[in-house]
This record gives sequence, C-alpha cells and structure tokens, in this order.
Amino acid sequence: MNAGLLRDALTLIAGIATGLMSGTFGVGGAVISTPAIRALGCSAALAVGTTLPSILPGAVTGSWRYRQGELIRWRVIAFTAPSGIVAAVVGAWISPRVPGDGHLLMVLTALLLMWSAINMIRSVAPKDSSNKVDGVEKSKNTFAVLTGVSAGGLSGLLGLGGGIIMVPLFRRWLRLPIKNAVATSLICVGCFAIPGTITHALENGIDWRFALWLTAGVVVGAPFGSKMALKMSDKKLQRVFGVFLAVISVVYGLGELLAL
Repeated sequence: MNAGLLRDALTLIAGIATGLMSGTFGVGGAVISTPAIRALGCSAALAVGTTLPSILPGAVTGSWRYRQGELIRWRVIAFTAPSGIVAAVVGAWISPRVPGDGHLLMVLTALLLMWSAINMIRSVAPKDSSNKVDGVEKSKNTFAVLTGVSAGGLSGLLGLGGGIIMVPLFRRWLRLPIKNAVATSLICVGCFAIPGTITHALENGIDWRFALWLTAGVVVGAPFGSKMALKMSDKKLQRVFGVFLAVISVVYGLGELLAL
C-alpha cells in the first residue's frame, strides 16, 4: 500500500491493538505490529526495526496504571533489565550466524511457549513470599538475572518479544503474582527495546512514518490494556495469558514447520 492517509490510519489502528496487548500482558506486541505493517507495505528489511520505537513509550504509558499498589517490582527490574539488554545484543549478533535460518530454534521456542502456556492455565497463583532472609533475596536476584538473560537472549536471537518469556519465568522462578509479573515485564520490555532502536536507527533500519503512527496508537492503547488487566481477577488474567501464549506458540510453530 502506498503512503497516504489511509495507510497512516490503518497503522494507527494496528498500534492501538498492539498497545492493548502490550498493556494487558506486559509484552512488546511485535506479534501484532510486525505482520501488520508488513501487510501495509513495510519491507521485511525495515519491519523489525520499525516496531521498536513504539515499545518504550508504550511501556511507559501502559505501566502508569500499574504504579499503584506496588505492582511494579523495581528491584526485580534492576537485576533483570541490565542482563536482558546485554543478552539481547549478544542474541542479535548470534542470530544470523545460526545454521538453518533460525527455523529449528523457532520450533523449539514454540514448544517452550506451549509448555509455559499449559502451566499458566493449570497452575495456581503462587504465594509471594515477603521473607527478607539474605539467602532468599540472593536467590531471587540470581533468578532475576537468569530471567533477563533468557528473555533478552531469545528476544535478540529470534525477534520475539521478551515479555512472553519473562512473565512465565517471573511466575515460576520469582513466584510473582500474575499482575506483578505483567507490570514488571512491561518495564523490562521497554528497556530491552532501547539498544535495538538505537542500533536500527544508526543503520537506517527504521521507516519513521510507520514508526510515528504505530507509536501514537500504542501510546493510546497501552493504558486501556493495563486497565483491562487490573479489572480481571488474578486467576482469570493468568488463564487468559496462558491462552495468549498457546495461540502464539501454535502460530510460530506452524509457520516455521511450513517454512521447513
């Protein structure tokens, strides 16, 4: 589709949908935004980089509603975000050097997501221990770093949003309640997007007209997504997120199997 008001309006709508998902599930939303702008005429070479500028503003506006009730765990972010940023850079460097164009890795990732989805749907919300014993805190810090490495590495390696990895790991490893996991993940996803945005911008890998309208939509949609998540019970949000993961795993898995 040629550049024009219609394309801009459709990009804005795609951004709103991306923001809704981002605020609700604490993810970057590329699973919607990337194919959307590709369908609207953005080239494959520019699509990945073009979605990145919208992630940080979306994370900021989406997390605003989570600021109350200590839903955002800043200590977890302090250990997760730096390790995730480094891992994302390393993953992005490794990605083009992996044989098979990443298809087999994506199939394995889809299986991992399905496993996480099943656990999210079936599991009971964990108790968030307030134990301040040094050993417990050190263990949590270590798991936060490992979560950042896992999410950031896969994000850079496969172009996946780090949130779809972080939320399940925050739940399993750090025993965070689902809303805390979503709110904390949203901030981390925004941090992960910073080095990628700078890198793609320096390499002229961003279509700024698409990026502008996509960002405008994400900024509008993300607060509504957060509002939706806060209205759900923990159990319902956990199951909805599990279904969301399952859908993504099927889409990615089938797409890569067909590509093989």
